[in-house]
Amino acid sequence: MNSSFDVRATRKPANVSINSDLLAKAKELKINLSATLEAALIELVNARQCELWKQQNKIAIETYNQLVEEHGTFSDDLRNF
Repeated sequence: MNSSFDVRATRKPANVSINSDLLAKAKELKINLSATLEAALIELVNARQCELWKQQNKIAIETYNQLVEEHGTFSDDLRNF
C-alpha cells in the first residue's frame, strides 16, 4: 500500500486541546491517544488529498469522459457482455 506520508519519519510531540471529560473517559478506557489521532489524521489527510487530486484533474476527467461518451473505449468491440 502506498502511503501519502513517510511512515518512517520521526515522531514529533504536539500539543492539542481536548474536552476534559472525553480525555478522562479515553484514559479510563486505556485508549492510546497518539495512535487514535494518527489513524484519524491518516484517514482525513488521504480523503483531503483525494479531493484535491479530483479538483486538480477535473478538466482532464471531464474531457476523458466526453471522449468515451462520443467514441467509446478501445475494448468496446472486444467485450462479450
